[in-house]
Amino acid sequence: MRLRVLMGCLAALIAGCASSPALDGRTASELDAVLASSHRSQANRARDVYRHPKETLLFFGIQPDMTVVEVWPGAGWYTEILAPLLRENGKLYAAQLDPKASEYSKNIVQGYRAKLEGAPDLYDRVVVTTLAASSTDPIAPPASADLVVTFRNLHNWMMFGWEREAFEAMHEALKPGGILGIVEHRGDPALPQDPKAGSGYVNEGFAIELIESVGFELIDRSEINANPKDEKNYEKGVWTLPPTFAAGSESRDRYAAIGESDRFTLKFRKR
Repeated sequence: MRLRVLMGCLAALIAGCASSPALDGRTASELDAVLASSHRSQANRARDVYRHPKETLLFFGIQPDMTVVEVWPGAGWYTEILAPLLRENGKLYAAQLDPKASEYSKNIVQGYRAKLEGAPDLYDRVVVTTLAASSTDPIAPPASADLVVTFRNLHNWMMFGWEREAFEAMHEALKPGGILGIVEHRGDPALPQDPKAGSGYVNEGFAIELIESVGFELIDRSEINANPKDEKNYEKGVWTLPPTFAAGSESRDRYAAIGESDRFTLKFRKR
């Protein structure tokens, strides 16, 4: 009987079912606590309705004891959630922009570091690294990460022309079988993909083909961050929508009613 139980557990592990409902429930509860914490600004909390952080991170399979890499965290919207969740039992690497690349990049990185330094009780264990075409340093020690996540960044790498190199760096950081989770503005599949993604939108099929060509396999996709109201045909691209409102006061109410962009949410495994 014991052997039968042991073999059943082993089979479950091999099938990738190591996380139990109880463990997932504890992670969900910890995420709830972080999301409700006073360290998050009201403006950031207001975006939860569009970004669905709890559902998205659970879909990617996050656990508090994982080693996670957040790629291009920007001002740290997701870092506010990831760092407290992982602080005691896990590890968070934040692969930022290259501060030497431009004044914009410099300001982003300086602002991010100031955020971390301003709340050491939350962020003192975050390790900041760099993802850039000019950098040969890894975004995390090779084969060390359980999970790599990146949110609405693929169009930027396409604009710079090194999207493949970006995913190669993520592949290197992940353990064999590790998970890559990506969220991106979803383009109109009826239109050909702009190689530079000038509108900010990326076709889902294009993203899947690119990422799989680097050594990943798509294992799941979700409509958690879908928005069917997004028309995807704005003169100023995806930035027309909130929170940027690139068109200013012009039709602002209309764009506010649409909400943030339609986004695909994809989960890959390192082959």
